[in-house]
Amino acid sequence: MPDEMARPLIQSRGERGGSRHLEASMSEPGAPVIGILGTGDFSRSLATRLVASGYQVVVGSRTPKRYVALFPEEAEVTSQMEAASQADLVFVAVFPEHHSTLVELKPTLAGKTLVDVSNGLSINQDGPSNAEKLADLFPESSVVKGFNTISAWTLQTGPRDGSRQVFLCSDSNKAKSSVMQICRRMGFIPIDMGLLSSSLEIENLSLHLFPSWRIPVLCTLSLFIFFYLYNFIHDVLHPYVTAGKVVFYKMPIETVNVTLPSVALVMLCLVYLPGLCAAFLQLWWGTKYNRFPDWLDRWLTRRKQFGLCSFLCAALHAIYSLCLPMRKSAHYKLLIAFKQMKEGEGDLWVDSEVWRMELYVSVGIMALGLLSLLAVTSLPSVANTVNFREFTFIQSTLGYCALSMATLHTVLFGWDRAFDPTRYRFHLPPTFLLVLILPLAVLLGRLALFVPCFARRLRQIRRGWEKSRHIRFTLPEDERCNGLEDVSNV
Repeated sequence: MPDEMARPLIQSRGERGGSRHLEASMSEPGAPVIGILGTGDFSRSLATRLVASGYQVVVGSRTPKRYVALFPEEAEVTSQMEAASQADLVFVAVFPEHHSTLVELKPTLAGKTLVDVSNGLSINQDGPSNAEKLADLFPESSVVKGFNTISAWTLQTGPRDGSRQVFLCSDSNKAKSSVMQICRRMGFIPIDMGLLSSSLEIENLSLHLFPSWRIPVLCTLSLFIFFYLYNFIHDVLHPYVTAGKVVFYKMPIETVNVTLPSVALVMLCLVYLPGLCAAFLQLWWGTKYNRFPDWLDRWLTRRKQFGLCSFLCAALHAIYSLCLPMRKSAHYKLLIAFKQMKEGEGDLWVDSEVWRMELYVSVGIMALGLLSLLAVTSLPSVANTVNFREFTFIQSTLGYCALSMATLHTVLFGWDRAFDPTRYRFHLPPTFLLVLILPLAVLLGRLALFVPCFARRLRQIRRGWEKSRHIRFTLPEDERCNGLEDVSNV
């Protein structure tokens, strides 16, 4: 007896005779017949997934003989009229500008569910959506918007390789429920977005290009340009202007390597600065029920992106630093130093420099390790495996440890150079002094919130205390107790 589990879900034509009729034995009894109008890539992938899920599939095409070989053998490829008449539920997989060509199917599709999977060419802010236009063309049918955010590749390979969420909306709850059942059977997770008026939002979802990344990426690029130009003026242009020394070879690696940690440290500060601003605003207002300003609200929701940009710059800095000894210019400097040492012109071993190098490299490695942990924990697959307290400990406590280590790394790099007048070229301070301003301010702000009077008041506010309404209570000494005491004038 052949092994049934070894038989593929979709067999090739060489294994089966070549019949193009629906195989009732391949689907569950009572399962609806699914129709697909259109023969594009999405239509073929959708038919493949529906057949693999046990549905009877009939595909409607204007030229069925031309596309019959592209679909699974279990799916019937026929004319649009015949497909519309056989199907209980129809996926409209044609471009929205061709929806008008289906008007002749209006009597056949009356009373049936139409699933619009189309997308626009650009973000539509004013409407109407493609699904609403389709509903106007077929007023006697129930239109459901969905599957437009799922790619043909995800449909073909299964939801394990792509997003499992399918956003659905419709004015008919019955039609929406039937499509939800199909989603679950295909292995996807349906998300109910309400009425068909939400279809415009669903259609725009697939057209957004990293909307939450725009500000963090622009901020990263702006900081990189600023610090790169600052380092160029400080380390490359100044020697050329004052002494005629040509050191433009530093621009591709050395200048970039000094710029990247500066950007990484400032971006890491921008992860924790909005939380401090929110805490001090709550202390100032005396309540947690006031809405934050829009700029702060948007900043708070983009902290993950700021942190990942910081991690990218820190990782690139580590790679650039490892490549520094590989440069030709570094080889020449080593040869010159070795020659000077043989001639007895100087001692290359300086205790303070050796200790500085050992300490700041060690602290930098620890900072990069903690930052890597923050980046990995921000992944949804990892974040879903920890509870809220664990996630908060990693992102907040260890995050501030990473910021402290990165700040200490910068301080050790500077060592006593801040007191060297020759470092102030063009009367500009060294880059590490400029970079230290923001992280020191953030760390001092965090330390200020540890002051008992501020910490206690902030805890009271976040547990419901309001200054303007004279709500008073004392926090329990035992944190296991959740009761409130001395509550008055609520």
